[in-house]
Amino acid sequence: MSNRIIQLFGIQYPIIQAGMIWASGWKLASAVSNAGGLGLIGAGSMYPEVLREHIQKCKEATSKPFGVNVPMLYPDIDKLMEIIVELEVPIVFTSAGNPATWTSFLKEKGITVVHVVSSVKFALKAQQAGVDAVVAEGFEAGGHNGRDETTTLTLIPAVREQIEIPLIAAGGIATGRSMLAAMVLGAEGVQVGSRFVASDEASSHVRFKERVVAAKEGDTQLTLKELAPVRMLKNEFYEQVQQAYQRCATPEELRELLGRARAKRGMFEGDLKEGELEIGQVSAVIHDIKPAAQIVEDMMEEYQHAIKLLIQK
Repeated sequence: MSNRIIQLFGIQYPIIQAGMIWASGWKLASAVSNAGGLGLIGAGSMYPEVLREHIQKCKEATSKPFGVNVPMLYPDIDKLMEIIVELEVPIVFTSAGNPATWTSFLKEKGITVVHVVSSVKFALKAQQAGVDAVVAEGFEAGGHNGRDETTTLTLIPAVREQIEIPLIAAGGIATGRSMLAAMVLGAEGVQVGSRFVASDEASSHVRFKERVVAAKEGDTQLTLKELAPVRMLKNEFYEQVQQAYQRCATPEELRELLGRARAKRGMFEGDLKEGELEIGQVSAVIHDIKPAAQIVEDMMEEYQHAIKLLIQK
């Protein structure tokens, strides 16, 4: 198959592994790229020199294209960008901020730029800023989300109607069938996060992976909208947040309750009680932990099978 996303990134399949904090190191990114997709290193949980190490190791592990996801709110983002340029990373996905801030700088260096958005409004702003493609991420997605709570099923066709550049769908996608649905809605590729969390190569803790596999429908919730909306698994920390809401806690009190390094504590260190366990609703249909290459292969096989079933009907 071939489309604008495949051509833009120089990949075999239009499957992008999301750049997730505490889960997307060089092992996962290189494994996905070697399997024909696009692997992303998640820089949001890395100090600059740690990112340098991951990029260097990823280059050693794959000759295929890979990229780095950079949250715009990162405090030392200028240092991350310097390392990305120095090590000649070919692709950068930006998120959680204004794409106009870094897009021109990166494109002047010959880097392909993609921005993650949660609405038509922000998709148009990203296109105006000069990005090469956008990821439209629906309300189902894990981690930090948009405030409008627009679902993927609604967001993708709405964005497709308004932009001309290539569109990647994200949020609730973990199978070949959901990939086909996103493509029918107007996407030319899919960004997959939660499914790759439950992979052998993900750097997240095995206890977190096992908790993701055990998740059922309704086990995740979007909360903390007063700070930054985040979808997480319900656990003891989540219950503490709900109790804080019941006593009408202020944003400052919520921030104090959240503290520092909650996501690291839960996702990387495996504290399933007090950690912040960021994952998407689609965790309810993830039932095993397996190699990233197998995930890519299974998605593509199911995608092709789903197409054949539609043709037969």
